[in-house]
Amino acid sequence: MRRRRPTVKFIVATTAMMWLATAIAATALWPVYESSAFLLMLGVTTVVASALAITGAVFRFPAHLVALSGVLAYVVLGVPLAVPGEARYGLLPTLPGLADLGFGAIAGWKQLLTVTLPVGSYESLLVPAFVLVLATVLVGVSVALRARVGELAVLAPFTLFLAGIILGSTTAFFPVASSLALTATLLLWLIFFRWYRRRTSSRNYGWVGDAGSTSTRVTEDTIFVGARTVLAAGLIIAIAAGGAVAATAFVPPKGAREVLRSTIVQPFDPRDYPSPLSGFRRYHQETNADATMLTVDGLPEGARIRIATLDTYDGVVYSVGAEGRDSDSGSFTLVPSRFDRSGLDGDRVGVDVSVGDYSGVWLPTIGAFESIRFTGEGASGLRGSFYFNDNSGSAAVIGELGEGDAYRLSSVLPVEPAPEALARVTPGASQLPALPVLPEDLSVALDRYSGQIQGLGARLSAAMTGLRAEGYISHGVADDEPMSRSGHSADRIAELFSEQQMIGDEEQYAVAAALMAREIGFPARVVVGFAPADAVPGGTTVITGADISAWIEVDTAQYGWVTIDPTPPERDIPDRAPEEPTQVARPQSPVQPPVLERDVPEDQLAPETAQDEGEVADPLLALLLLMLQVSAWTLLGIALLLSPFLAVMGAKLRRRHLRRTAASPLERISGGWHEFADAVLDHGYDPPGGATRGEYAHTVGGGRPLLLAAAADRAVFGPTEPSASEATRVWRSVDELRHSLDDGLTRRQRLRARISLRSLSGKKTT
Repeated sequence: MRRRRPTVKFIVATTAMMWLATAIAATALWPVYESSAFLLMLGVTTVVASALAITGAVFRFPAHLVALSGVLAYVVLGVPLAVPGEARYGLLPTLPGLADLGFGAIAGWKQLLTVTLPVGSYESLLVPAFVLVLATVLVGVSVALRARVGELAVLAPFTLFLAGIILGSTTAFFPVASSLALTATLLLWLIFFRWYRRRTSSRNYGWVGDAGSTSTRVTEDTIFVGARTVLAAGLIIAIAAGGAVAATAFVPPKGAREVLRSTIVQPFDPRDYPSPLSGFRRYHQETNADATMLTVDGLPEGARIRIATLDTYDGVVYSVGAEGRDSDSGSFTLVPSRFDRSGLDGDRVGVDVSVGDYSGVWLPTIGAFESIRFTGEGASGLRGSFYFNDNSGSAAVIGELGEGDAYRLSSVLPVEPAPEALARVTPGASQLPALPVLPEDLSVALDRYSGQIQGLGARLSAAMTGLRAEGYISHGVADDEPMSRSGHSADRIAELFSEQQMIGDEEQYAVAAALMAREIGFPARVVVGFAPADAVPGGTTVITGADISAWIEVDTAQYGWVTIDPTPPERDIPDRAPEEPTQVARPQSPVQPPVLERDVPEDQLAPETAQDEGEVADPLLALLLLMLQVSAWTLLGIALLLSPFLAVMGAKLRRRHLRRTAASPLERISGGWHEFADAVLDHGYDPPGGATRGEYAHTVGGGRPLLLAAAADRAVFGPTEPSASEATRVWRSVDELRHSLDDGLTRRQRLRARISLRSLSGKKTT
């Protein structure tokens, strides 16, 4: 006997509870999207999925038909709700939109974990949330209205909430409030299920004796139990809420919030590429110094163009992050939408950048990045491979920039403090990777510049002033320039301070200034980029290789990251003072033994230097392999979908085998009867509870079930032990009766009997 159709009141109450629980659970996904498109998708999907589930429950549609309606809703509503940028007129799906919808359902989950939050409605990243909401609401409402244990429906919004946490941000959205609200809602929903079941049971079985008095007593009992349950639940929720708030206030969690996003390997790793500061001198070479690297329209006067920000120094090179060290600047993510800079003071600017001879993975930016729009020949490819680190302001594209690429930047130029304000600042709270042991000559120079000065800000200002005052600029690439070795390793920085004259360029001075600032106590990092001296405000500025520069940024408690240029001004370098020659006693070199020459065979082949070209793949073979791969994945998907049903059928087959091969004939006969009784339950019959074998047989009808029941009773209660031949005859009769139960049934009804769960937990005979 099927479960009765749900009443209108039960449908309304259940749907309302599901909507409330879904809305609360969806708050876990809000930090991921933070857009009106997400709210629209959530509302429409919840209503549509609920309508499909209610229709299936009222008209008793089979589960697979309800699931098919959900797939249809996914196809029809997926593009306008989850890929709104590809919807025609904002409502109609398109072929590119359907392609993005299918791709988002497969690969959108991984992309969602490698993108900067919030994502809004960027590309197809709203698809995972659409799938979660559609599936959980459709399944939850269907279970609540149709399942014998409707309480299992509470798992649907809980699953949505858990998925939101796993896919969400490392910063939670009101975690205590949302968790308590969802717990209270689900608990009240469970109470409602219990109350409704008790109320229904009382109406069905409580009408005995005097009708009026019984009705009054049942109503009073039901109301009393319901009120008592609600009060108990409210007390539990209050205690849990108080404990959670107290624990959060007095014992806050230690460390960052761990979610899947914080553990996944990012697609762009800056450690796979050389440090941009390592190639500093090549910009000053004759072939690059006058070459047009970039052409920028609208560059403000005095603005610097950032190539990359470097915060990790290992004594050899300054880099963007480093292997085995924690660095916020080393984590890059996709940028789905604009960054919110509304709280940042500064001038809003927009510049158009055209790439000339510049190349590399690092994308030049200015100020605090807000948004980017690629306009060159490879705009579509660059848009999907653009990565950004908001901590350092560094941007990169996988595949590298090249001549012909172009983009438009929207940024904010932060207000920088006056130079005299630097003496009053204090260190900020940023954490940077630890430094190796600093060169002794640098420490001596720092003590000479600021050792007698009080105040960390004043010491920093004095150190920068000392560098500018003592240093001279030389790139060491022209014949008429004084010798200046490239590089910024520890020995090169030590040489900067140990030589008679301090000679270097922006590469050495920026690194030296950053190390001094770190030694004083300020978080500092090196920035490499372009600093054009002849920017045309509102016009076109041509950036050449000679405009390359490097400076530092220092984190302060008052202004955040502050730009400081420690490079000395361009001025003539005085001649070096002659040094007195020093006689050095050199030890006598020992006589080296003669070098033995090895005989090289004349027929020795020269080593291969070229890589063998791979064989060209056969197109037909590639097509066959692709078809096999698609078929394999399709079969795997079908197997996953059918696995629950196959598991039920396998359990029944194993149960039948154990009964048929029991040790004694009596156990086999008893097992044969139970096999028939289970088949009766699976085919939709509903014998009374605790029914005898005869009552089971009467439920089915006919003489053969009665004969089987009599044979089983005779074997169980008879004075003698039944024989093996009797057990064989009983099982032969059981097989015939099982097949006779399928007579007159459709193929779908027979399949439903095979996968029915009633016999696995239903009524049993004595």
